[in-house]
Amino acid sequence: MTKYFLYRLLQLIPILISISVLVFLMIHLAPGDPVLLLMGDEGTYEDYRRLQELYGLDLPLYQQYFRWVGNALQGNLGISIRQGAPVSQLIFERLGPTFELAIASVILATILGIPIGVLAAIKRQSFVDFFSMIFALIGVSMPPFWLGLVLLAYVSMNVGFFPMFGREGSIVGGLWIFLTSFNITPLYDGFRYLFLPAASLAIAMMAIITRLTRSSLLEVMGKDYIRTARSKGIGEKVVIFKHGLRNALLPVVTIIGIQFGFLLGGAVITETVFAWPGAGRLVVNAIIQRDFPIIQGGVLMLAIAFTLVNLLVDLSYALLDPRIRYQ
Repeated sequence: MTKYFLYRLLQLIPILISISVLVFLMIHLAPGDPVLLLMGDEGTYEDYRRLQELYGLDLPLYQQYFRWVGNALQGNLGISIRQGAPVSQLIFERLGPTFELAIASVILATILGIPIGVLAAIKRQSFVDFFSMIFALIGVSMPPFWLGLVLLAYVSMNVGFFPMFGREGSIVGGLWIFLTSFNITPLYDGFRYLFLPAASLAIAMMAIITRLTRSSLLEVMGKDYIRTARSKGIGEKVVIFKHGLRNALLPVVTIIGIQFGFLLGGAVITETVFAWPGAGRLVVNAIIQRDFPIIQGGVLMLAIAFTLVNLLVDLSYALLDPRIRYQ
């Protein structure tokens, strides 16, 4: 296991290098000059040259790239052109809300999607199975941003418990305050602001998990070792949950990991709908403003997070299926 883990970490190096090169080239070869946007209409040529030199944009592309990578390895992602603040500070301030939203969405989708999928597989071709698959089909068909607008219009505006926009406090910080000072108000506020955006993202993911859990469990329940377990007189619940579900969860864990990595950078529209201060929204605003340092740093950090999530998913296979061993 340790050798496999180290081997996978080494594999991440060329992947991250390729990502950094692609991001750097795509941004710098795109039309538009951030210095001109920063100067406005009243700047002089001397001002233009000074700002270019300040941000290193007067250097050749390869020198700019190696300079950026060298600084990134030291934790310095540069200074935002538009905001004038360190990029690493801006990104880490937004990563917390993004991770909180993604984790809450995954947890909500998992604790609902897997039981519904298992129930649909057990009750195959029954009313429960039919209703579950119809619900999953509707969930997959609804875009998260549209569902977010519906939740705002019909839930938030009619139920005072759920605010419409923004974020006040956090679940993690509120939980810590509750455990240390027994003050539940920050945790309560964090949940109120988090629930609707998390629900809008979780519905589509829950539908995918439900359908995949059902199909995977039905396939596993037709295997020879399931028939052998039944022939030995083992109880049906033990056969389903110990021998069947454990093996059926491998593809489900894979899709959960992929969806979680997607949410780290792909929940931009939902963050915009709910005015959620996440990293995806920061990167999109930086793209509009041609803020190169934030775009490069943000995409790099999200890529690192996505690859680490995939690594954890691979390592979890051995825990779910004892037959899998890493050499």
